[in-house]
Amino acid sequence: MQQGHFELRALYEAIDARRRERGLSWSAATREINGYFQDIPGSKPIATSTIKALRDKAIAEADGVLQMLIWLERTPESFVAGSKYDGERAALRKPVDKRLRFDTRAMHAALRAQRIARKLNWDEVARACDVSKNTLLGLANGGRTAFPHVMRIVGWLERPAAAFTRVSDW
Repeated sequence: MQQGHFELRALYEAIDARRRERGLSWSAATREINGYFQDIPGSKPIATSTIKALRDKAIAEADGVLQMLIWLERTPESFVAGSKYDGERAALRKPVDKRLRFDTRAMHAALRAQRIARKLNWDEVARACDVSKNTLLGLANGGRTAFPHVMRIVGWLERPAAAFTRVSDW
C-alpha cells in the first residue's frame, strides 16, 4: 500500500481473502455484500463482476465500495497507509434495512469552507486533492462520487470518511 493512497486492488484482495476464508463463492459473497438490498425493487445491487473488476480498476463508485467495506468490517482508512482515522469503525456499521452512502453535498460544503479559510481557488483545491475541479464542483449537486477520489478529498480535509456518510433507504 502506497503512503496516503487508497488502492482498489488492495480492497479486492481483502474481499477475496475473506471470501476464501469463509468458503464462499463469488456469488455468495456478493449476495452477502448486497444484503437486504438485493431484493428491493428499484435498488441497484452490486454485481459480482463489479467486485472482481476492482482487481484492475483505477476508479470505483464510492457507495458500492462502502457496502464492501461494511461487509469486511473495515474503514476506508484501513486501506490508506498512514491514515490517522483507521480506528473509526463504528460509523461504518450497516444500518438496519438502510444503505450507507456518501453525503457529497456535505463534502462539498466542507471543501468550500476550507477553500475559503485557506484563501484558495477551486483550481488550487483540485490540485491539492489530486482530482479534477469538475469532480469537486459536482459534489454540490448531491450526486455520486468515486474511490479513490473520496479518500483524497477527505485526506485534504483531514476528516474521516465516515464524517461524510448518510443513511439512505436504497
